[in-house]
Amino acid sequence: MASHMPVNHSLRPLYRGLALLAGLFVLAFGVLGYLETQGEPLFGQGDARALGLRTNPAFAYASLGAGVAVLLATLVGRNLDRFVNMWVGAGFLIAGTAMMLLMRTESNVLNFTMATCLVSYLIGSVLFTAGMYVKVGSAAKAAAEQAHRQGAH
Repeated sequence: MASHMPVNHSLRPLYRGLALLAGLFVLAFGVLGYLETQGEPLFGQGDARALGLRTNPAFAYASLGAGVAVLLATLVGRNLDRFVNMWVGAGFLIAGTAMMLLMRTESNVLNFTMATCLVSYLIGSVLFTAGMYVKVGSAAKAAAEQAHRQGAH
């Protein structure tokens, strides 16, 4: 699988930018969700909305944490962004699936709707994909990987 993770990909700045935008969206959602849901039960299933998506305090806190993690990792770089983007992206994909299964039950602890699940999939896909293409390494390592891909062992 490591041979499918390019080093110094030519579109790395684009993927870092997309991860940064995704992190900013998640952080903005978390801040607005926090402000909108103050005083509500942590896992409540009310009608509070932020950026058009339903939320509750638990979802707002989780979004704040994820947004800060993605932004800090993207700003630091040095392959920390690769690690964080892949794990946070996978977390968004898993959360979207779990909340879709629990959507119309009392176990919908993050107050998801179908729109929220779709946005979670979108954010997760962007972050996970960015994580696959932002790996950096020395020029020698990039050349060795390119030679391996072309079959010149």
